[in-house]
Parts: sequence; C-alpha cells; structure tokens
Amino acid sequence: MDNYIFSKNTIEFVTVGVEFCALMEKVQESEKCEFIDTTVKILPLLYLKAILLPDSNEENGEYDINIEHFVTEEIYEYIRNSIEQILGEQDSYLEVFHADMQYSESPIIAYISEDLTDIYQDIKDFISVYSLGNEDCMRVSLNECKNNFMDYWGQKLVNVLRALHSLKYSSEESEDIETHHHDNIKPTNGNNLFSQRQESWKEDMNMDEWNKWNE
Repeated sequence: MDNYIFSKNTIEFVTVGVEFCALMEKVQESEKCEFIDTTVKILPLLYLKAILLPDSNEENGEYDINIEHFVTEEIYEYIRNSIEQILGEQDSYLEVFHADMQYSESPIIAYISEDLTDIYQDIKDFISVYSLGNEDCMRVSLNECKNNFMDYWGQKLVNVLRALHSLKYSSEESEDIETHHHDNIKPTNGNNLFSQRQESWKEDMNMDEWNKWNE
C-alpha cells in the first residue's frame, strides 16, 4: 500500500474535503446563519488536515499524466452564485493579504463567495481524481492540491475565515442585543409608564433606600 496516498493524514484530508465540498454544493438548502456557522467550523479543520499532509519525495514531472479537472466553469459559477445569494451584501470584505496589495495603498475588496469557490475547485478536483482509484493519478493530484494549498488556497482560506468569523459573531451579538431588548420591554400605555420606571428603580435599590427616598 502506498504510504503517501493512503496515509492516515491523507485519508483524513480527503474525508474533510468531501464534507467541505458537500457543504458548498448544498448551500441553497441552508439558512444563512447555519451556513456561516458550519463553514467557520469546517475551514480550520480543512486547513489543519492540509498542513498535516505527508511530504512526497517525487515530483509530478516524473509522471507523464494529465490530471483531469472536474470543476467546469458552469459548476464554478453555480457554487459562487449560490454562496453570493445566501450572503447578500455581506459577501464582500476588505482584504490586506492579497496579491494586488503590492500595487495599492488601500485594502482590496474581496468576496467570500469567490474565495470559498476557489478553495472548492481545488479540493473537488482532487477528491474526484482520488475517488477513481488510479494510484499514479492520485499521487499527482495530491501533489498538485498540496502545492496549491501552500501557494494559493491556503492563504485564501485564512483570509475568508477571518471575514466569516466577523460575520458569525457580529450577527450573534446583534441577535443577543435584540432579544435582550425585546425581553425587557413590557406593554405600556401613557398612564403606567412612570409606574414601570419606578419598578425598575426599585429593582436597583434595596427596600430601605426606596422607602427613605419616598418619605
């Protein structure tokens, strides 16, 4: 058995990659908060499994193999559009770790949908080749995916994770504030508004202070 393509770390990377691709392909079946929450959880795991991939002592040039790429332009645009639709105006974010930053003094506008689809493209192509079972093709595709991780989609992953982290926790904070606000509002009319204020003050004072204040 090939210890490179069938190693424990490689199998675990494939497993997480399959889950990530399934999440991207079913984005239209998810609610926005659910999609963000799940993506924030799976991206760090995907990064960890990628960085733990074993080293290969072979170069792809040693194999006269043309690796098939399964993600067509139509599939790419379908995934990207699906993510863009579910995120809406929150799809864009400012990015400083971007190749174009060397030509700009200002942060570059990046898109969560584009970053996630770029990651999806590399992972999907790899796991599709891997599933075919041709060991030479599997080895070449794994090398290609790992090199792309180091040079390209690994940086995109940590960039988009930062943006999604901000979305997840800013959204949760807003929901908590709104829930707390509504929970503390009591139905009022003009005549008992002052009475409700008194009850609120009483809760903040002990009874001796309250009685003394009302003497």
